Amino acid sequence: MIRRAMFLVYYTMAVLLGGMMFPQVAGAAGALDPIALLSEYIEVDTVNPPGNEANAVAFYARYLKAAGIDYEVGESAPGRSNIWARLEGGDQAGLMLLQHTDVVPADERYWSTPPFEARVEAGYLFGRGAIDMKGTGIAQFLAFLALAQSEEPLQRDVVFMATADEEAGGFFGLDWVIKNRPSAFEGVGFVLNEGGSGSLRDDEKVFAIEVTQKVPVWFRLSAEGVPGHGSYPRPTAAVTTLITALASLNHQPFPIRVIPAVDRYFKGLGASIEGPEGRDFMDLASAVQRPEFVEALHEKHPALHALLRDTCSITMLKGSDKINVVPPIAEAEVDCRMLPDRPSGAFIQDFKDRLGGADVDVELIMAFSPAISDAESKLVRSIQSTLRQRHPRARFTFSVASGFTDSHFTRDLGIESYGFSPMLFRDGEASGVHGNNEAVHIERYRKAVADYQSVVEAFVLRSQ
Repeated sequence: MIRRAMFLVYYTMAVLLGGMMFPQVAGAAGALDPIALLSEYIEVDTVNPPGNEANAVAFYARYLKAAGIDYEVGESAPGRSNIWARLEGGDQAGLMLLQHTDVVPADERYWSTPPFEARVEAGYLFGRGAIDMKGTGIAQFLAFLALAQSEEPLQRDVVFMATADEEAGGFFGLDWVIKNRPSAFEGVGFVLNEGGSGSLRDDEKVFAIEVTQKVPVWFRLSAEGVPGHGSYPRPTAAVTTLITALASLNHQPFPIRVIPAVDRYFKGLGASIEGPEGRDFMDLASAVQRPEFVEALHEKHPALHALLRDTCSITMLKGSDKINVVPPIAEAEVDCRMLPDRPSGAFIQDFKDRLGGADVDVELIMAFSPAISDAESKLVRSIQSTLRQRHPRARFTFSVASGFTDSHFTRDLGIESYGFSPMLFRDGEASGVHGNNEAVHIERYRKAVADYQSVVEAFVLRSQ
């Protein structure tokens, strides 16, 4: 493992000898231009499926090698690989900067720019992954490189890790690393991952730190029946049996329950909202007793509404391959997310009870375990202290993610894990995540990269 004091020597040699190896090196040692680096990374093909995350590993390995930083690579399947590197420090619990390298597909017909090309328009950088999560990934990487360059001693180890497959469950990524390379997590007590961000309304800044998330529980339902010609339907068939079960599920929403982590999140949001909505957020337990509040929340803020109850989305259906053939088997896949306040087994039974007794087989595809990280930990206090210095009037809240991230894996290891990014978004700017026209505001992104570096340095450098 390279001594960090030697970083500048390796870095300077790489710049002098490597020519275009680094994009737009900006004066100070290690000061890679964030927009140029993110633009390059956006154009690295890591669409999942199939993944091809080895392309991202090659991207990071090139920079780490040029900087003289040792790293490890673990291949979970052909073309699916993971990379990590460690800077050694003192004996305090280590910090891991965790990111996933895969991105979801994009349909260019619905984008204003080519989704897999980095394009700058009207002050924004467009491209799939700009937010989820190549943008945060580059902020992490630049913070890691800055630490490697620094001659100040570290009070704890810092691990940079970029893994595959998060968008499909993480089984070829972080799950594989945990099971096959457990030494990568040795001494790690804290993780910074995706899942939290900032909001900007007028000049008011609110930073959210994600401490827990809804738990994915995915099912495959199947029904069997006698196949035949579409011209003479039978009294029962695989498709109709399946539809009956799905209709029963769809017409029985799970009851609302306000768990403490969600109540705290809404209070944090409500403090910056004027009028009736803000008051309702501050007193969520009372507000949810009014159907009109729940309906309005569902219409205006579906992701927040999803935090009030367990949810199920019927996402995939399969029947016959031909219009005039009654199939012998019909299948559906259902994406359920449960609140993290009970074991998944209890939810699975609730799910089955809602199928109305229909003759369907229920296969559990995936179920993670619930966990909540400490909102008063040393890392959380350090983040708040650092950002208050840089943004004196900013407020903080602790978010609950309606989706899931790889943090559930590290929480299962007993590691305090947080979703965090100081990127500030105005209303609607983050709608491109998994959607169309994903983009980051260029100047705010530059500031977020600097904020991220300051947060990391404050937590790991002895002199801070």
